[in-house]
Amino acid sequence: MSTIVFIDTRGNKIPKAAQEAVTYASKLAGAPVTAITFGGGSGLESLGANGASKVIVARGVTALDSQQLTKLVTDIASKESANTIVFVHDGTGKAVAPRVAAKLKAGAVAGAIALPEGNRFKRNVFSGKAQAYLEVTSPVKVISIMANSIPISTDGGAATVEEYSGDPGPSRVTLKELRKAGEGIPLPEAEIVVSAGRGMKGPENWAPVEELAKELGAATACSRPVADMHWRPHHEHVGQTGVAIRPNCYIAIGISGAIQHLAGVNQSKVIAVINKDPEAPFFKAADYGIVGDAFEIMPKLIEAAKKLNAER
Repeated sequence: MSTIVFIDTRGNKIPKAAQEAVTYASKLAGAPVTAITFGGGSGLESLGANGASKVIVARGVTALDSQQLTKLVTDIASKESANTIVFVHDGTGKAVAPRVAAKLKAGAVAGAIALPEGNRFKRNVFSGKAQAYLEVTSPVKVISIMANSIPISTDGGAATVEEYSGDPGPSRVTLKELRKAGEGIPLPEAEIVVSAGRGMKGPENWAPVEELAKELGAATACSRPVADMHWRPHHEHVGQTGVAIRPNCYIAIGISGAIQHLAGVNQSKVIAVINKDPEAPFFKAADYGIVGDAFEIMPKLIEAAKKLNAER
């Protein structure tokens, strides 16, 4: 029996989430694992550093067709006699992992946040307000892990890369148009996020937010009203109805802290809030708070960040 991990490596570089998933799978197995990916992808050998001994790539599969990807994973799971399949808890993982679990009659854990204690896996519930332990006793397990749940291992060697020789079947998905989110750090992978809301008063005032993010090596984000008013692109919207994130540090500028927004960011390790309203709900969830005008505070933060960078 073995452990395999399914990852998406179609971008220009291997995502941090994919490296975390391989690390998680190898630590779970206590040995190097087999990674499965699809599409073009390059530099797959480097996944060996994270704990993969072999990478099987289906280059002929280019669309996010959950049924086709399910066939790919279950086929390799059968050939590898896998009893544990690990996914990233992202859009692709959410679509494919449940299908794989159903096909293999496996117990499933969606959104694990740590390595298990025996057969007990920890995950968040109630939008992160509580945590639950799920015990999986089935012979086959399907586990998806949240981003930023485990430090990436880099002490392995190079993985071998093999072409998938099976047939995942025809894709029923046709790609009509591809819109890329643009440059910068993807929000789910960001360790630091600088986010702003309606307190910025308009899209023309976003330069300090972007400059602060640049100096901190952070991703930029926004609240839902900001995205709805088209001040910022929708892929930057974080919250219950946007992107759920778990960075090491989340800096909220001019955001009141509605419960829908908090649900998407309250798993951040540290939350810092800047708001001129001392009664803003966000302060109740914050680890650090500054009551004051963001337009006066941000230049000081930018200056401090520049000084820190210069001293490194």
